[in-house]
Amino acid sequence: MNAWVAVTDLDWFDFLSRQENVDEVNFWQPTPWHGEVRVMRRGDLMLFKLKSPRNVIAGGGFFEYYINLPISVAWDSFGRKNGAASLHQLRESIAGLKRRDVAWYEDFTIGCFILVEPFFWPREWWIPQPEDFSSAIIRGKRYDLRHGTGAKLWAQVLERLQASRARERQGEAELIAGGYSDPVLGKRRIGQGTFRVALLQAYERQCAVTREKAVPALEAAHIRPFAEVQTHYVRNGLLLRSDLHRLFDAGYITVTPELRVEASPRMRDDFNDGENYMRLHGSRIWVPNKPEYQPDPELLSWHNDNVFRG
Repeated sequence: MNAWVAVTDLDWFDFLSRQENVDEVNFWQPTPWHGEVRVMRRGDLMLFKLKSPRNVIAGGGFFEYYINLPISVAWDSFGRKNGAASLHQLRESIAGLKRRDVAWYEDFTIGCFILVEPFFWPREWWIPQPEDFSSAIIRGKRYDLRHGTGAKLWAQVLERLQASRARERQGEAELIAGGYSDPVLGKRRIGQGTFRVALLQAYERQCAVTREKAVPALEAAHIRPFAEVQTHYVRNGLLLRSDLHRLFDAGYITVTPELRVEASPRMRDDFNDGENYMRLHGSRIWVPNKPEYQPDPELLSWHNDNVFRG
């Protein structure tokens, strides 16, 4: 596994370190990353290197996705997990780093590194930046955690991860469930914001039913509720326009394992309407080409049998 030691601001770090139950964060960039992001792959470690004069590694997280998003969508998806108390505060933080004037109404695009399982260490655990980390580095530097400076850095990070988990588990015999030992790629639990970003990418920013592309109107719908599955992943989701998402959750529409929309005639009785949605009945939804991104037929069957008001 590799680690990307990324330069960040103390205010962003301090704000997030004071929040409770932070399961994901948006490590934003004021301008989108041009071209394909190759410095990290899914599951790689990102470490937060605080700017000069501190020059220390103070925490980190595990890389899940990179995506360019309008700032309003980033806020809707992650809220305070963007490292700010409000959309206005987030705008002010980012606009000040732009190399041009930004109109108050502009929904500008930012680069978003989505990290899961973030950790924020107390000051006594902070690690001095690697000796070869130049002051001229603006974004960050990649390290191979198996060799040289990277291996030394991993040993320090591992010690703190183990100590942190030991505190959480209050001395249970098995310190690290799943193992924080060798630097290897592993599955990470992701949150609702990351789930939405994953579906936006997989579905190419369009509603699976209508092909609507207005991103603020698109939402990540669970096929089977999170409370029952206890995980977020792309095959348990559909990217839907917000009104369809609500109807899907309420059981007035569903999607069959054959990827056909079914609309319940009960909409006519319950709402004395629903004709616009009844026109969708029998239509085929659009799904990503990659099988690993397509909705799971078994989960669709569960929704048909347990939620749909047929």
